[in-house]
Amino acid sequence: MVATMSSSWPMRYQIAAVPYIIDKSPGKLQLLLAPVLLSSLSCDTLSVFVFSLLSILYPNSNTYTMASAARSFTRALRTPAASSLKRSATFVPRTTFAQQARRGYADAAGAKKGGNGLLIGGLVAALAGGAGFYYMNGAEQVKAAGVFTPKQEDYQKVYDKIAQLLVEHDNYDDGSYGPVLVRLAWHASGTYDAETKTGGSNGATMRFPPEGDHGANAGLHAARDFLDPVKKEFPWITYSDLWTLAGVAAIQEMQGPKIPWRPGRNDRDVSYCTPDGRLPDASKEQKHLRAIFNRMGFNDQEIVALSGAHALGRCHTDRSGFSGPWTFSPTTLTNDYYKLLMEEKWAYKKWDGPKQFEDVSTKSLMMLPTDMALIKDKSFKSYVEKYAKDNDAFFKDFSNVVMKLFELGVPFETEERMTFKPSE
Repeated sequence: MVATMSSSWPMRYQIAAVPYIIDKSPGKLQLLLAPVLLSSLSCDTLSVFVFSLLSILYPNSNTYTMASAARSFTRALRTPAASSLKRSATFVPRTTFAQQARRGYADAAGAKKGGNGLLIGGLVAALAGGAGFYYMNGAEQVKAAGVFTPKQEDYQKVYDKIAQLLVEHDNYDDGSYGPVLVRLAWHASGTYDAETKTGGSNGATMRFPPEGDHGANAGLHAARDFLDPVKKEFPWITYSDLWTLAGVAAIQEMQGPKIPWRPGRNDRDVSYCTPDGRLPDASKEQKHLRAIFNRMGFNDQEIVALSGAHALGRCHTDRSGFSGPWTFSPTTLTNDYYKLLMEEKWAYKKWDGPKQFEDVSTKSLMMLPTDMALIKDKSFKSYVEKYAKDNDAFFKDFSNVVMKLFELGVPFETEERMTFKPSE
């Protein structure tokens, strides 16, 4: 009987099980069994497995670069483009990889010599060859095996897929993943520093610690996981473009304005992660808001317009520490956020959590100190009043400032933007 294993096993058991199961299985099945076992590994486990091989083959190389190569190679194996990747891997000097991999594997795991050892060595070499090709040549050269230049209709298909999933997956806050997708795009873009030209949506570095673990990004794994099927179906789109396009789709699908968008963002490795503290701290007030947004190049009017995104979603005690929605319709974008700021009476919430405000009439809504700062400051308040009276003016300014936010720091090759048709 052929031994089996489960991807639910702990990572260290999965990695150890591959050579063991091959060794204990009937000889004639071993050649077929090896790729089956590898495909049964979880994506994270396979990535660690490949990273370990690269560490053996390139002991003096940059750890972050090897980790990025391992992740890219693993993702490619999980996509329809994997067959072209395998063909590309044949350009690697396989003999060298096989010799080094067999020697490294024997040293690391104590593999015995013989037919099974050669099979395992060959299996390891195949993995190392593909990953090594990624490491030495980069994923872009692998993509070149089948040149594909996406057009607007291709991006519309990505948009449509996101819109479809928003309808199908209604088991998140208030029945929609829309608000958390907007938050993902916002936080991926809001790290930009105009002085140092670092951060911003170009890179999608929230995929890695430490940036993914920053307190301001707590809970955003839900949005990233939501988009995994989209990335799998459209492997040609970068995470950086996907996240911002998802933000556009979410805004439009929640009855917001159309947001002009253009592709051209490139994914980067962990070395490009931004330091903590670049995103707004909700417990602060006017001075902090201006410091954060002025760093990105926004003025007072743009700060207030961007704050209108708080019409969507809610806060969670297990993430930010705050709790509750800002409006009565947290999955629909309107100017209600500004209306409520101006028309409702707000008082400190009596609870054990951080300082926040609640509406006096229903005690079901909340505002953060940064929200209340918008009506304490004379300049900010003038724009709150404007948007509370005119939803069209809010939509116009919101569209422009979101477009600007999503493009900060991106070296685009084209000035042409596209707009997307919302679902019906």
